[in-house]
Amino acid sequence: MHDFLLTLDGEQVQRKSSVTQQTLNVVTRSFEIPAGESIPEFDEKPNSSVVQEGKDAIFRAKVSGNPKPTIQWKRGSGKSIKEGAKIFFDGITKENVLKIDNVTPEDEDAYKCIASNTHADCTYTFSLTVTENQDKQLNFRTMLKKRSAPAPKEERKVPDEKEMWEILLKADKKDYEKICMEYGFTDFRGMLKRLKEMKKKVETEAVKVLKPLEDIEGKIDSTVTFDTVLELKDPNMKMQWFKDGEPIRTQFSLGKFEIKQMGTKFMLSVKNLTQKDAGEYTLVVGDKKFTVGLKVKDEPLRFGVKLKPIKVVERETGTFECRLTKKVPSVCWKFRGIEVKRDDKHDIIVSEDGLTHTLKIKDVRPCDVGEYMFSADNLTSSSHLEIDRHPIQFPSALKNAHVKEKGKARLECELSSKDVRIKWLKNGKEITRSPKYNMVREGRRVELIIDDAELDDSGEYTVVAMQDNDDREYTCSCALNVQDRFATVKSGMSDNHPQTGQPAEFCVVLNDEKVDGVWLKDGKEITDTKDIQIVKQGAVHKLIISKTGEESEGKYTFRAKGAESEAILSIADPPVIDPDLLATLAKDPITVKAGQTATIKIPFKGKPIPKVTWFKDGIEMFEDNRTEIEKTATQTVLVLKHCVREDSGNITLKLKSDCGSVSANMQLNVIDRPKPPQGKLEFLEHTRKCITMKWKAPRDNGGRQITNFIIERKLVGKKSWIKVGEVDSNTTTFSTNKVEEGQAYQYRIRAVNSEGMSDPLVSEEVSAGDPIESPGMTSQPQVTDVSKEAITIAWAPPGKDGGAPILGYIVERRKKGSNHWIPATKEPIQDNKFTSDGLMEDVEYEFRVTAVNRAGLGQPSSASNSVVAKDPIRAPGMVKNIKVMDSTNSSISLAWEKPDSGDEPQGYILEMRAEDAKEWTKCSKIPITSTNYTVGGLQERGKYFFRIRAVNEGGVGEPTELNKGVYAMPPPDFPRPPTNLNLVEEVPSTVTLSWDHTPDNIEDGRVQYVIMKRDASTATWYTISDRVFGNKYTVTGLLPGRKYFFRVIARNDIGDSDPLDLKEPWYLARDKERFSLQFKEYQAKDWNHAPEFITPLKDHTVHRGNDCTMSCALIGNPKPHIAWYKGKVLISENLKYWYTSSNSVCTLTIPSAELKDADEYIIVAENSLGKVKCSCKVT
Repeated sequence: MHDFLLTLDGEQVQRKSSVTQQTLNVVTRSFEIPAGESIPEFDEKPNSSVVQEGKDAIFRAKVSGNPKPTIQWKRGSGKSIKEGAKIFFDGITKENVLKIDNVTPEDEDAYKCIASNTHADCTYTFSLTVTENQDKQLNFRTMLKKRSAPAPKEERKVPDEKEMWEILLKADKKDYEKICMEYGFTDFRGMLKRLKEMKKKVETEAVKVLKPLEDIEGKIDSTVTFDTVLELKDPNMKMQWFKDGEPIRTQFSLGKFEIKQMGTKFMLSVKNLTQKDAGEYTLVVGDKKFTVGLKVKDEPLRFGVKLKPIKVVERETGTFECRLTKKVPSVCWKFRGIEVKRDDKHDIIVSEDGLTHTLKIKDVRPCDVGEYMFSADNLTSSSHLEIDRHPIQFPSALKNAHVKEKGKARLECELSSKDVRIKWLKNGKEITRSPKYNMVREGRRVELIIDDAELDDSGEYTVVAMQDNDDREYTCSCALNVQDRFATVKSGMSDNHPQTGQPAEFCVVLNDEKVDGVWLKDGKEITDTKDIQIVKQGAVHKLIISKTGEESEGKYTFRAKGAESEAILSIADPPVIDPDLLATLAKDPITVKAGQTATIKIPFKGKPIPKVTWFKDGIEMFEDNRTEIEKTATQTVLVLKHCVREDSGNITLKLKSDCGSVSANMQLNVIDRPKPPQGKLEFLEHTRKCITMKWKAPRDNGGRQITNFIIERKLVGKKSWIKVGEVDSNTTTFSTNKVEEGQAYQYRIRAVNSEGMSDPLVSEEVSAGDPIESPGMTSQPQVTDVSKEAITIAWAPPGKDGGAPILGYIVERRKKGSNHWIPATKEPIQDNKFTSDGLMEDVEYEFRVTAVNRAGLGQPSSASNSVVAKDPIRAPGMVKNIKVMDSTNSSISLAWEKPDSGDEPQGYILEMRAEDAKEWTKCSKIPITSTNYTVGGLQERGKYFFRIRAVNEGGVGEPTELNKGVYAMPPPDFPRPPTNLNLVEEVPSTVTLSWDHTPDNIEDGRVQYVIMKRDASTATWYTISDRVFGNKYTVTGLLPGRKYFFRVIARNDIGDSDPLDLKEPWYLARDKERFSLQFKEYQAKDWNHAPEFITPLKDHTVHRGNDCTMSCALIGNPKPHIAWYKGKVLISENLKYWYTSSNSVCTLTIPSAELKDADEYIIVAENSLGKVKCSCKVT
């Protein structure tokens, strides 16, 4: 700082000039700084500032460092920063701020901003210079410019002798002659003689008083100045001021006295006068003394200016000020009778002269309104402070809201002040806090929350704000529209079939948990009862019936707005038959005579009514002209009319429902005459003297023991039969010698039991002598056609006819597993094929054929292959929706759906083909029965094709092929990181990175790389490039002398890999060795060429609502014109799509992709030398 004095019109004005200095000093604590950490650095430094007195000074600094530095502000002089100065961190600009309000000259100083962390202290020094208020300053430049112009030269007259002496006395001796000539004075020698005498006279006066000292009278606390103008012979003459004979020493007076000299003017100033300062003051100059007196006048204390009422705008600063006529040792400020002291809210200021007292109330609020009083000794002055409230504003107003029924509506706004009273109105009527209305206040934000909004909550809502000392009401309104909430059924009810007394539950899941509904049974609303409970759990609605009965059965309906679901509840008790009845039926057979009616009645219980099925010997019985089956809710009756022996057997009743099943077994015994003896009557001997015959016992004895056989005979051509013999039941042969040679006879055999005689077994004609043999066995019948009602068979004639022509064939059939053959023809047929109709569908049959000649029936053929009576089976259709479910390095899992056409498949034949193979191979030795299969043993990352065919008894269906090949590899995942990062500096200030590709960089090329760098002194990573498709990249723009870390990240459609980091920092040296270049002779080259894609577009799959970005790289000179197409539609100018082209990379972004954006996208590049295009599909 340099002081200077400027004198204008006899007044002295002192000013200070500042030399602004800005310095940065760093004191380190750590010799080695870990990677990722750094010392504090000033990103933005506080600037030195020159501020006018009374204005605000603001200094800002932005600091970085790791760990985060702490900030301190200090004054260079060591004094504390002015009380009331604000130090804070601006979260928006990220700056540390020092704000000094209402600067005064005392704030002028050098200031320091100190940033510290564990590694170093960084101090930046700057200065604050305070200038006087412009209204008080003297505009010296203007004053100097306004000096009056020099007066016009007056014509110089010749001075007289006395005037000439005066002139020469002030001049140098060597200039005397020149001055005399100038003024035209001719008596030069006489003048010199008289001048010497004059000088001798002047030298005798050492001190000449031009203005003497004068007595002064001053007031208490004022400043007075003694001044005199002296002309000294010796400028170095000693001078001293005295008070009452004691020398005045300014260095020990603590600023009480101030001695000044301005040219020939000498001054003594006495400051802050007190009674002790009165007395005599003496100035001693050489041997001369000049004495004057000082009187101090003490006036009574009174107000020069009293307090005045003030009205302050809210949040501004209110100032009360008064002035006393003299200084007092202490004063007191009070507000509402309570003393006010200096704090953050109040600032108490006393002027330099101690007479003006000021109270400043900062940030005036309504609570500051009231009476303020100032008191000093016995004097008091009071005044009132009023506030002018800011109008309440709504920086963020209420907004119209739309909410669905049962939803939560939030109406919020922001006020300009938090010191307000709030009330809410709906359609002009005040609403209060309740379970429906929740009123929230947080600072200046107010909110009305309406829970479970209903349709009648729609309307206009108004917030009314009021504040103290303000009669106005401030309002903000909005409209709330509550819309019907419609729901859809996410999961509906299903029919319920509980047993009697068991609980039942119906459940409906809606897509909206806010929607309520009602339950109905057979159209009538259900309410909670003892046995019925209605439960709502979010979007899940349940109806729980704790105990069901017949009254619970019916149709249950759940209804909500926009949704409805129905289900049936029916009691489902398993069928039950009385165990005692079951035991009786099993123990005692049911016996009935042939021709009579057998009635079997079985009572049961069960709900729903079970399905009733009667079986005889395991074969289901159906109603016909003899069989009746009756069924009610409690019993079933089987009626067999005109019973025959064939009706005997094991009768089974089976009752079955969805709840269970039960069976009842019983034995039916129909007694009758026995059946005829079996087979044909075989003649063991028929000679001219004897005929011997043989037969088989009846297959059915009629339910009673055979007692004997009766043999009868007649002559051929006669009608009457005569009994020729009788044998017991154990004998089945008979021989008679009562024959005539050559006579033809017929014999018949009857079996006899207690019920009577059987029908006869009649023989063929037999002659006594020359016998005829029965024919041989035909070939095995072959099935030639099958349907659900008829089966056609064919056979070949027997090889031996037995000595007589074949008269025909008897065809018989039986159910597979049965021993009873049933004739399929009533009479022998002549043809070698036969169609048997009247068959039962889905029953398996076998057939045999017997040839007939005059000797009788031949031996039956072997049984045909069994065949089921049903329509031919069709081959299945094509398999649907074959798709890949999973894949590994050695397996691929597939799944598919059954065909829609053809008959039901019994299995599937899955075939595969490697990419380099031509033949298809089966994936399994036998057909696959399920609709999914995992193919194993594959070559890692091999490409395979698959096709599948459905198969059943009707044949093999057409193949369905997977639309594209599948790689034997895991599904796409986050890529694995690249490896082997190497760096080399090929060009100064650059570094070239190279690395090995990630193992996941397969042929589809979906992997790209992100390159990042970090200065070793910071912890922040910066992305250099995020679309690198190769494994080499050159980083430019590096600063010599810095250390850098680099990392490479692999990226695909799924996400990013772990980073590949450089372990040690890469250092860029400042100085490089000199090198020389040897230039080759320049050869001109034509760089023009047609456009060419070096990186094509790739197919993309994107989730709805996400952005889809596709890019490609191309080269071409002249620069190609680019056009984008969606299908055949040009989209380059469509504002929906974002299109960029930079550095030969073309990028198209589809923001917030939707289903309609799925299509083929084409890019066309064209210049004067050619045109190319590239496409991709977006799904």
